[in-house]
Amino acid sequence: MTNNDAGDISAGSTATGHDTGTTRRRTAADVVADRYLQRHAALDPVMATTIGLTGHDADLPDLSPAGLDAVDDLLTRTRSELEAISAVDVVDLVTIDALADQLEVGIDLHVLGADLSLLNNISSPVQSLRDVFDLMPTDTPDDWAVVATRMGKIPTAIDGYIASLRLAAHRGDVAPVRQVRAAITQCERNLGADGFFARLAGSAQSDPLPESVQADLDRAAGTAQQGYQSLLSFLSDELANQARTEDACGAERYAVHSRRFLGTQIDLAETYAWGQQELARITALMQDTAEAVKSGASVAEAIAQLDSDPARKLHGTDALQAWMQQTSDAVIEVLSGTHFDIPEPIRRLECRIAPTTSGGIYYTGPSDDFSRPGRMWWSVPDGVTEFSTWRELTTVYHEGVPGHHLQIAQTVYRKQLLNSWRRLGSWVSGHGEGWALYAEWLMADLGYMDDPGNRLGLLDGQSLRAARVVLDIGVHCGFTAPDEVGGGAWNYDKAWKFLTAHCNMAEGFLRFELDRYLGWPGQAPSYKIGERLWLQLRDETRARQGDAFDLKAFHRRALDIGSVGLDVLRKAVLQGA
Repeated sequence: MTNNDAGDISAGSTATGHDTGTTRRRTAADVVADRYLQRHAALDPVMATTIGLTGHDADLPDLSPAGLDAVDDLLTRTRSELEAISAVDVVDLVTIDALADQLEVGIDLHVLGADLSLLNNISSPVQSLRDVFDLMPTDTPDDWAVVATRMGKIPTAIDGYIASLRLAAHRGDVAPVRQVRAAITQCERNLGADGFFARLAGSAQSDPLPESVQADLDRAAGTAQQGYQSLLSFLSDELANQARTEDACGAERYAVHSRRFLGTQIDLAETYAWGQQELARITALMQDTAEAVKSGASVAEAIAQLDSDPARKLHGTDALQAWMQQTSDAVIEVLSGTHFDIPEPIRRLECRIAPTTSGGIYYTGPSDDFSRPGRMWWSVPDGVTEFSTWRELTTVYHEGVPGHHLQIAQTVYRKQLLNSWRRLGSWVSGHGEGWALYAEWLMADLGYMDDPGNRLGLLDGQSLRAARVVLDIGVHCGFTAPDEVGGGAWNYDKAWKFLTAHCNMAEGFLRFELDRYLGWPGQAPSYKIGERLWLQLRDETRARQGDAFDLKAFHRRALDIGSVGLDVLRKAVLQGA
């Protein structure tokens, strides 16, 4: 690959990416990146819907071994195309480096067979084939007809997925039995009259909705259930008997997953030790903050007092949704034009209660034209009817502004500067989740978390993120467990003891979280590790610029690059700093 350091971005855009009215010239790198995105969208329609690319909403991916080979072939061909071009400006430099990095790790994961054996409780086809329907428009009869068409294709997609899992098992690569059992439970939730697909078909509302469309929806819901029933049977009757009992994936495999989620190669032993040090630091801060909540109180006593405070309680999901919306609207208003430049389309953030019950909170980005806004989703577990604002304020900042919404929606908005792949298709967890954690601390630094209860909520969340750096790396890489859980080799009981000692959350949520860490190696630590590297980058930029350093300008420059690997981010931000 040839990179040339010559040239400005173009007349009409500044080096930091702020549009000045003229669209940047399209380059060979832009052509390669956008062609890759379009080809990838055709192979993975779920991804296309997720990022707001239209034209594929009636389709589902080919999850068979042949379909996964087709994706790998696309990665390989695009890598060759990328190697044949040169950068003409600094934007191209980032595009080429970022795309090359993501192509390379995708190819490495295919060589490992990680795409064939992909099965866990949070991010695998078990979930994505269902979750994609949350993002589909349902405003018109035509929208509902597209939903019906896609639902009807679920059995074919699942047949391909089963073929891949079966081939991986034949090669001796099977997910841990813990993940198989979680997937079985999730399949069950999609079945029957109360299952997701039946409820989706029954929720169709349009004025009027033709009987033929409703009939198609009902029929497609039954077809979709047949697909998930076949997956349930395969998992229960076949794969569960072959699944491995150990949760760890091993240090060699873990290193590839970690690089995928971070966009950099880290020293795992050093990071494991750092995670323990960071957790101890946060634990001490929590005790200091507990004293501010109630003199002489332990952390547990302070939490009990906060949870009993009626002023910090929300009752029911309607109240939760309204509070989310009011809080996010208020912070957008107060930060706009002061600490961040927030363009008008980005000032719309829609807060919703998710149709699932896993307990997760997540963000989905806007469509390319912002007709679908950025959305914050709250998945409320069954039976949970009360919510504590002191715990959740930091989450609104994390998922909304200045967290994911500002970060992702601003990148989508930079159409004059960035190609479609940079704006819509590039996502690296360490960059994105690292920024969102950085954003939580930033709100504290700006004075929005001075209330001791809210600050304890921030620290409680940080404790979880630091604990899972230790737990995730320790379990999967076989490092010695901390003395507080008895040292020696990690196992599930030690992991559970460690997690519950440092996280003040309901058991059901933490059980789901622990299964997530055990089944999705490298992802959970990317939050805290990414935050660490964001902070290091800010400090290094400040040291280089001295008195000329401007925090608002640093944020603008960094965010305008878009979501890229952390090595690429550092190189791009420090260029000329």
